[in-house]
Amino acid sequence: MSELAPRAHAALTHLCTSIVDYPDEVSIETSVEGDHAVRFDVTVNDEDMGRVIGRRGRVASAIRTIVNAAGSIDGVTCKVEFVD
Repeated sequence: MSELAPRAHAALTHLCTSIVDYPDEVSIETSVEGDHAVRFDVTVNDEDMGRVIGRRGRVASAIRTIVNAAGSIDGVTCKVEFVD
């Protein structure tokens, strides 16, 4: 778990594992960008990629919004990328 943004990481993990068919294959890599910024690279099963992105990217946008809100509680800005 990310020590810089524990709430954001927990929220992202919960959201992603809740909406996919293969929750065991959800992988989140955390990296620090700048002083108060964290980047999360999310990898899911190929069959689940459409679920986390959603139509016109709406689900991905909602996930980013929630994770960024959780990150603001942790005092950081969060960037979420969904990796193929």
